[in-house]
Amino acid sequence: MNAKELHDKSPDQLRDELANLKKEAFNLRFQAATGALENTARMMVVRRDAARVKTVLNQKAAAAAAE
Repeated sequence: MNAKELHDKSPDQLRDELANLKKEAFNLRFQAATGALENTARMMVVRRDAARVKTVLNQKAAAAAAE
């Protein structure tokens, strides 16, 4: 997912996306702890996507506050 896709979404959609990413991150951490995780790079991708979503949410909130 890239930032352009995120900028097109509404804040509610972004919050839903963030919740899904957090759930996935939890599941990946659980798999890593039990030794069942096959693709370790996925953890980094999920963390970065969550950070992107948070950044876009903060930008939208700042833009709304400035108006």
